[in-house]
Amino acid sequence: MSDDHYKITKRLLRIMRRAEESIDQLGINALTTIDLFIAFQNEKNGALGEVASKVNVDLEKIATKREVELEQVNNYNLFNEKVSSEVLTVFEAACEYMRRYNQVFLNEGHVLKALIKESSVINQHVSDEDKKLLLTLGTSSRDMITYLGEYQFPAIRDLNIQSVELVDQHDLVMFVRNEFSQEWSNTIEQGLSMNQKSIYVAYDDFGQLIGFAAYDVFKGKKGYIGPIGVTSSNRTSGVGYALLHYCLRDMKEIGYAYAVIGGAGPIEFFEKACRAVVIPSTYTTNEV
Repeated sequence: MSDDHYKITKRLLRIMRRAEESIDQLGINALTTIDLFIAFQNEKNGALGEVASKVNVDLEKIATKREVELEQVNNYNLFNEKVSSEVLTVFEAACEYMRRYNQVFLNEGHVLKALIKESSVINQHVSDEDKKLLLTLGTSSRDMITYLGEYQFPAIRDLNIQSVELVDQHDLVMFVRNEFSQEWSNTIEQGLSMNQKSIYVAYDDFGQLIGFAAYDVFKGKKGYIGPIGVTSSNRTSGVGYALLHYCLRDMKEIGYAYAVIGGAGPIEFFEKACRAVVIPSTYTTNEV
């Protein structure tokens, strides 16, 4: 695998370092997909905390299978320890998921999905029901909620953000369709047709659309933020953070006590940006 440099979320980095610490304590000379999987199961924050409470996997039994992977080990720039060839395969697949989803940070969902899909040991020793549960709860977009009652709004630097009332609405619909998806474009178009004013857009210094955010437009759901999108080249510039807070400020002024962020992804962004938490799922292995 090439020595590409990736932006990694803090949660994924914490999981990776925990896995390294575990093999140091056990005196094992390289990291395997089993060690990564165990570190994922020991993560108690965010959606992974819910995963750990609902998935019934015998971690001690899986740990006895790591010798299979230790026959071929390599150096990899993301880790301080040697890793098995399967770990390299997992991270290659995870990075492909990141690119496919047009994201700029490698996160825990990408790697967990790759573990389930690419690790031979996980495939053999985790039940199909638990794999489906892991994918549903740990790798998919999730609804989140943030409390607005005592929310202290941050100072937002001056950005080119405007209400949808002041922009060419056709351009906005086409921008969302071309940069994101037909589904999101349809949602924005429906919001505009309902004379909704709860959409904001962001421009760069050259007057080009680079992002948008909306609330109360998805299927007419009140108190519901989304969709939100920023072009990939501007996702670390604070534009998404600012657009989110324009919406949250309006919602608080309207009188909403809570804001639901629909289909949030990546989850860690909203945890940091507005202290949002994942809404627990009612999904269980009984449903598969």
